Amino acid sequence: MKTVLLVCLAAAALASPQFSRFPSRFSTRRFQTFSAPLPTPAPRIDYRPIAILRDERENYGDGNFRYEFETENGIRVNALGTPGFRGQSNIRGSYSYPLPNGGFAEVNYVADENGYRAESPLIPTPHPLPAHAIEQIRIAEEQRRRGITWE
Repeated sequence: MKTVLLVCLAAAALASPQFSRFPSRFSTRRFQTFSAPLPTPAPRIDYRPIAILRDERENYGDGNFRYEFETENGIRVNALGTPGFRGQSNIRGSYSYPLPNGGFAEVNYVADENGYRAESPLIPTPHPLPAHAIEQIRIAEEQRRRGITWE
């Protein structure tokens, strides 16, 4: 029994992958390794814990809930949840946080059966259509009303 165990252990050791940067003395191929310079680490920023000034949570057990919290550095979050007709939670809320320039980012959102929709002056929006494009759309809609079709 001991012999079988010893043979299995030796077979496993010989079959294990050999991870080495240097070629084996039994290898016929010679590998040249290149070392990339290590990136310079970013300066360490020491963060301190931020105190929670207010934390209010209510769960009514029927799908309705409400929570609000505020931190000492100006982060504010609030949400009101109600049950949706498809079994989901519908949530209406907002959050704000301080920006490096001293201002605040504010986001209002709705999450319901139609998806997540956020509104904020910071969210990019598409550029308005040029006047000639708006005129072309108006002409096409007018032609469709008159029954003109294209193939």
